[in-house]
Amino acid sequence: MTLPPSDPVAAPGPLRRMGRLADAVLENLSAALMLMAALVAVWQVFHRYVLKASLSWPEEVALWAFVWGVFIGLAVAVGRDGHIAISLLRRLLPDAALPWHRLFVRTMTAAACVVLVVHGQDFMARVMSASPALQMPLRYLYMAVPVGGALALVYVALCGDPARVWAGPLAVVLGVLVYLAVRHGAGMVLDHRSAATVLMLVALALILLEVPIAFSLAFAAFAAFAPQGNLMLVIVAQNMASALNSFTLLAIPFFIMAAAVMNAGGITTRLIDLATHLVGHFRGGLGQANVLTNTLMAGVSGSSTADASAIAKLMVPEMEKRGYDRAFGCALTSAASTLANLIPPSLGLIIYAALASVSVGALFVATIVPGLIVAAVLALVVYLISRVKGYGAGRARSSGRQRLGALWVAVPALLLPVAVVGGVRFGVFTATEAGSMAVVFAIVCGVFFYRQLTAGGFVRAVRDAAGDTVAVAVIIAAAAPFAWVLTAEQMPQRIAAGLTGQGMSPEMVLLMVLLFLLVIGLFMEMIAAMVILVPILLPVVVAAGLHPVQFGVVLVLSLVIGALTPPLGVLVFTTARVGQAEVVAVFRAILPFVGAMICVLVAVTYLPGLTMGLTRWLGP
Repeated sequence: MTLPPSDPVAAPGPLRRMGRLADAVLENLSAALMLMAALVAVWQVFHRYVLKASLSWPEEVALWAFVWGVFIGLAVAVGRDGHIAISLLRRLLPDAALPWHRLFVRTMTAAACVVLVVHGQDFMARVMSASPALQMPLRYLYMAVPVGGALALVYVALCGDPARVWAGPLAVVLGVLVYLAVRHGAGMVLDHRSAATVLMLVALALILLEVPIAFSLAFAAFAAFAPQGNLMLVIVAQNMASALNSFTLLAIPFFIMAAAVMNAGGITTRLIDLATHLVGHFRGGLGQANVLTNTLMAGVSGSSTADASAIAKLMVPEMEKRGYDRAFGCALTSAASTLANLIPPSLGLIIYAALASVSVGALFVATIVPGLIVAAVLALVVYLISRVKGYGAGRARSSGRQRLGALWVAVPALLLPVAVVGGVRFGVFTATEAGSMAVVFAIVCGVFFYRQLTAGGFVRAVRDAAGDTVAVAVIIAAAAPFAWVLTAEQMPQRIAAGLTGQGMSPEMVLLMVLLFLLVIGLFMEMIAAMVILVPILLPVVVAAGLHPVQFGVVLVLSLVIGALTPPLGVLVFTTARVGQAEVVAVFRAILPFVGAMICVLVAVTYLPGLTMGLTRWLGP
């Protein structure tokens, strides 16, 4: 998935010591900014609910801290080869070619960073407005883009193999030359009307050549805009910063941090222990426990990425010890982590509710049955694979006393989803603030109930959460200009028009929409895809007889399946990174789970009772 971890600073002598100190400062600064965003959100909840006086500034402060934390963390991740990338070509190259391949990857990373510096600074200079609450010039928010790009260039120059200290500076020089060649030569060979084609070809080529996905998407957008002049090129930096300037997205670092604190404080361990006592005696018992743990965690986090990271850290090594293949453990964790977006609270459903103007409560009720069906189907696949490969046989059934003991110990952890969902439903806090409250609840449980969370463990958890957040958030940011190009070229509109202009039956229209969503999920991050597609597809599916609430569940399920498939496959990359498995092997192992989830998707689409039955019974 990523290149092997390298020395954060490969420069010799005093420069190396200074570089390591600067690296530690930047890492801690990124983590501190993420933590600051969470604390500010908690302060807002306290002021609103306890002091009965909402404040105007916390949302802006949290967003600014998040944006700056991500772009500073972007540079730190460059120095540690921490950005998500597909590891395919490198396995096929001879050893003599590996240094040159690494030089190519670093050169293209440097070229993408030059784009951020040059056009981020250009965009920053054009911004004249101020933030509503703080009245701070917004140029200081967007300054994070060129600053992050410049710091990343320093890391490219100084980091890598100490035996080849010349490789870093050479990569920066070559990156500048690549940038200049595309910037001034693209217009000679590219027609501006082929922007979408250029975008797709460049992005796929760079991703397959193992350039980190975020830098591949950013450079592809730059190449697509290059023939159209400076004014269009600022869109790359503008969209990357604006994509993260979203209060809804703040839920990602909050829930990832909550999951990390749960790991450090013993909450996740208790949930895994409970799941193991309940289902561990079945065939493939640890795999079944993985599915059940993800089902329990889904009611806590709302973030598939957070669950994938948290559970992979604990379950995958343990599954390997018990004879399970590491790639299988990562694949199962990836597939089961999608339950976080199918069992409330779900970030995907909250975003869809805002875009489609439907009831969040109705969506939460509608997705309960499909979410549980997905969990049952995944458990069935685990059972069948375990029978074939001989996984998990011979574990004794836990006694009733053991199960009750595990349940009693897990009660504080099980109260967390009740507190989070209840707080959102009764208006105590927003879905994003629920993430920050989950952090507080995890701290309280870890310190006072389980007494396992230490100061050192908390600091490490926040650092890990910041690193995992950056790895995902930079892809979301880079997906924004990528999606902008597709929208500007009207690709989704053309496809939607094609779906409705062929005189097809409603059933066939729905089938084509499903296929379209699965294809879109291959290339676009869920939030970016929803922002683009909901206004386009919602009238189409409603005309075909699908209820907007039902379509919300179908859309989210389709796009989370996309998070399991290449080339983006964020959940697979996350678990492979945490579980230290080969990405290609994990993609191969996940195929049965993806096939099973597609079967559920078809059933949810054509059997409205699975979603709307419970909604009509319970109401929104």
